[in-house]
Amino acid sequence: MNEKLTRLWAAKAKDDEWWSSFVTAPLAIAANYLVVDIKWLTPNRITLFSFITALISALFIVAGGTTNFITAAVLIHLSHVLDCMDGQMARYRKTTSLSGAFFDKLTDQVQVIFWFGAVGYAAYAQSQSMLPIFLAFTGVAFYALRGYVKYVTIYTVMLRDNRYLEILSREEAEAREAETAGLGFGVAANLRWFVAEQRKILAFTEGVFIFMLSLALLLDALTPMLWVFAASQLSYGLARGWQRGWQIGRNQKFKIEK
Repeated sequence: MNEKLTRLWAAKAKDDEWWSSFVTAPLAIAANYLVVDIKWLTPNRITLFSFITALISALFIVAGGTTNFITAAVLIHLSHVLDCMDGQMARYRKTTSLSGAFFDKLTDQVQVIFWFGAVGYAAYAQSQSMLPIFLAFTGVAFYALRGYVKYVTIYTVMLRDNRYLEILSREEAEAREAETAGLGFGVAANLRWFVAEQRKILAFTEGVFIFMLSLALLLDALTPMLWVFAASQLSYGLARGWQRGWQIGRNQKFKIEK
């Protein structure tokens, strides 16, 4: 087995979202195979390129029209491939940093706002109805609530046990080491992994958003996609808030998802 490819595969995030697992992360590995040894191309610069590409794709969505929608769909995928590449490159080079992780997550959040805001505007321009704007706002707001619930939960639990993050970090590191599929594993093991990964399509996180956005742009079905986005984030945001409050009240141990 090619040693470089093996190391890149090992650098792949173990908790990738659904679309990342099957499409963008493998494409990122292929791209990194070509550029990972180029010294001036750093993970932070790739994060910046990813963010700029995402913003340009939003401009194409706002411009409207079939050609612009197709271009935006391609750029959205390119942005996400780059988003997978930065983390892979950092882990491959053993140059991961807290600041790099921070800006990666921050740009991810901002580009989701721009993407769905742009889609809301484009759908409004098509229909002259305010409904798409409302749906986009609802989806973005409750997607942000999911993140807010996560960090309020961490803060609240830390008041009770200041070792919580240390314990959580250790458990997550052990889980990442327990890889059950990929290079070096048999067909049956990879098939089991593939089947298990399908449940992630119901998580409605960033990787699924990439798939939803691209499909909606290619089919020019913006408002139906916004309904799915708003409904999923509303239900997930409220359910996660209630769930965490109930678990904290009962002093239960739980994992903080990505």
